[in-house]
Amino acid sequence: MLAEKLKNLNIILASGSPRRHHFFKEMGIDFTIDVKEIEEIYPKNLKRAEITDYLSKLKASAFSNLSEKDILITSDTIVWQYEKAIEKHKDMNEAFTMIQSFSGTMHEVFTSVTFTSKNFQKTIHDTTKVWFKELSNEEIYFYLNNYKPFDKAGSYGIQEWIGYIGITKVEGSYNNVMGLPTHSLYKELMNL
Repeated sequence: MLAEKLKNLNIILASGSPRRHHFFKEMGIDFTIDVKEIEEIYPKNLKRAEITDYLSKLKASAFSNLSEKDILITSDTIVWQYEKAIEKHKDMNEAFTMIQSFSGTMHEVFTSVTFTSKNFQKTIHDTTKVWFKELSNEEIYFYLNNYKPFDKAGSYGIQEWIGYIGITKVEGSYNNVMGLPTHSLYKELMNL
């Protein structure tokens, strides 16, 4: 259905995320991948989805000379807890501390998606609340040592072992926690 709608467009996904690639394939979207490195720095006064909106647009700004048929899709995901963005960890200790901070609490996951063409730009975002049970240190170390979630916002993958044993409630889009609100992406692409 979506493939037919998009057949005359060139969809460019500017993401190195294997999960986003998988979502696009599973949704039947014909796309190419083009990733341009940018420094993901945002003004410190931004909060929640303002951060992901800003970074998603910043990623799009690295592209110029889009053709009439090109639709560039950029995205950014953050984890938000205790009124601050949880940055990607730098090492195993930071990853442990990060997951430990989620133990027995709720945090939010924000993802923004920006659609850019030669003639327009639109950004959407989605929010999901995630609750973890109390996690033991052994469970956290088992997860980090066996699943090595070192490319993920919040240092965990909801679709992995830690999600199976640790997440007690999700309010909002499950796929958003994996890095892409697929229902919103579908709606926007169908409305192009």
